[in-house]
Amino acid sequence: MTLPTRIIASLWRFILAGFSIAGTLEFWWMHNTTKLVYFTFQTNLLLAFIMIWAGCATLLDGIQPPAWLKGLVTLNIIITGLVAWLVLPPTDPNTAVFLFGMMTATMVHVISPIMATVDFILFDEHRRFPWHYALSWLIYFPVYLIFVLVRAHIAPHSGPGNGGNPYPYGFIDLQALGWTQLGINIVVYLAIFALLAGLLVGIDHILPQATPLTATARLGKLNKRTSSKNR
Repeated sequence: MTLPTRIIASLWRFILAGFSIAGTLEFWWMHNTTKLVYFTFQTNLLLAFIMIWAGCATLLDGIQPPAWLKGLVTLNIIITGLVAWLVLPPTDPNTAVFLFGMMTATMVHVISPIMATVDFILFDEHRRFPWHYALSWLIYFPVYLIFVLVRAHIAPHSGPGNGGNPYPYGFIDLQALGWTQLGINIVVYLAIFALLAGLLVGIDHILPQATPLTATARLGKLNKRTSSKNR
């Protein structure tokens, strides 16, 4: 792998991690721990961890995050962006948190999902996701729901919603929806997420195995093998 290629990929990943970290400052800087109940905050913190790992591994030619884990985080950050765009109400600039003149909501709902998608397309090695990954990746959403529901049962007035509502999103608000509608919502969202997961695996299979990053990596490994055989 050429050094310029490694530097470009690493910088992209470090910048992406920076946006995810900056966008979640209400949790780690303002010490608002209830923000961790939001799917957005969880996925962006996971994304930051993965991108720092991947960025360091790319720069140092080390071990990359496992394909399953990288795919899981990529899928769920894409879900974060799509839900914010299609389901959630727009962020009110009058109540939003700003950093460097930009709403942190824009960082975690728009920039991070887009950059993560670009990273997947350009810098990940492809044709490495078996189809069963699409099903196993879905485990995150039910685990997240269990966390939210158990927390709401234990601490029913803990926020982060208005008036201490423990449910971060209206479509999983058990108090407002009841078990029947909540169950319907869960099935619908899981079905949509399953389609997205299948689409991600399908794209991985369609894209060429070698990308601008992995092509140079494979060339470097091939050259090493060739030189070793010639000795």
